[in-house]
Amino acid sequence: MDRSPAYLAALASAAVSGLDPVSVEALSSTPDQSFDVAFIQDTEHRRWVVRVPRSDVAGAEMDRTIALLALLGRRLPFAVPAPKGFVALAEGGRAAVYPYLPGHNLDFAELPAGPGLAAELGRAIAALHNTDPAIYDEAGLPSYDADAYRSRRLAELDRAAETGRVPTTLLTRWEKALEDVTLWRFAPTATHGDLTGDQVLAVFTDDSDASTGTIRALTGWEDAKVADPADDFAPLVADASPEAVETVLEAYAHARVERPDTNLIVRARLVAELGLLGTLMTALSRKDAGAVEVLTTQLRRLDDAVHAGEEPDDYRRTSLAPIGIRTRPTPPPALVVDDDDEELPGLVETDRDDPVAVPVAVSVAEGDDVPAWLELDPAEDHAPADDAPTEDAASAETDDEPDADPASEEPSPDEPRSDETSSDEVSPDGQRSAPQ
Repeated sequence: MDRSPAYLAALASAAVSGLDPVSVEALSSTPDQSFDVAFIQDTEHRRWVVRVPRSDVAGAEMDRTIALLALLGRRLPFAVPAPKGFVALAEGGRAAVYPYLPGHNLDFAELPAGPGLAAELGRAIAALHNTDPAIYDEAGLPSYDADAYRSRRLAELDRAAETGRVPTTLLTRWEKALEDVTLWRFAPTATHGDLTGDQVLAVFTDDSDASTGTIRALTGWEDAKVADPADDFAPLVADASPEAVETVLEAYAHARVERPDTNLIVRARLVAELGLLGTLMTALSRKDAGAVEVLTTQLRRLDDAVHAGEEPDDYRRTSLAPIGIRTRPTPPPALVVDDDDEELPGLVETDRDDPVAVPVAVSVAEGDDVPAWLELDPAEDHAPADDAPTEDAASAETDDEPDADPASEEPSPDEPRSDETSSDEVSPDGQRSAPQ
């Protein structure tokens, strides 16, 4: 249902006392939109946003989102939409009016790497993901554990396969990734769910310098849920440069309470690809033949792209294989060789009486260099073995060791070595006597 700008302005005036519209600017609508939206300026030069759901489903989503944002508003370092008034609609449901949040939407394709806006975005996402999931439960939003979310994705893939419009090789690729449980080991996280550049508002101290940018607000919370944190990185991975993605993830990892899981970036790539399926299914449900044909073409192009050449570098590569962290094997212990023994190749002499094993634990990613945000703590990588003496303990043993007794020094060649004696007795003339 298309609503005129004048009608939307009238709704805003009825929803907020003292709001007297002077101008109204309605956003252009498309069939896939769930809301009619308009920007309004009143006689006091205040700016407002009015949102009107187009369906009962959209109205229910808006009501859940409002409950969530009321809980999140005091807990996040950036702003979220906070409605100031509501008005009932004749066809059912209600419209909501919000104060306008200033800022510029982001184009992830132009997001610069390095300190500044990309790092700010990483910290903002981390602040959201650090939120207690119980807040989402309180607001009545959906919550999924890793296995349930993987099963949900598989069911969506099965429904898309039934349309006959998805290339078989893509179906096989996605099914393999969804059935690999090692890829789906994540802690359920409070997510935004649709974190495109259009939902991010940034402000700049200097409009010509991206390093002065900060994240002012996040909007569009209708897809919020407790689920996979990789969902909020899918649009970024799809559009941003590898360097910008690295900056965002490094800032994100430093600000997170829990270390990000190893395969977050791989699942984000998968989610970005699967996004076409959701759009295709929506177009099919609307019987929008034009949109269906466009999306079918995009799926064929994606199929060509992922098979044309799988580049090995960090974020441009198209592989959906899990990134396993492996440890280099511990080398064999050094062996002790006596002087009298025949020298064998490969053996190392030491002054210890027991073999020495030197553990090496260097973490690397299979097939790739480990990104900076996934590097393990050096203190963990090089921790001493449990039974290895520490430096303090070694020094303590040295300090407590008494000075050598001259009498206990190495015996002369004429004297028998203590470690060569046996239970036999030696007579004064040097002959061994039989044991008694």
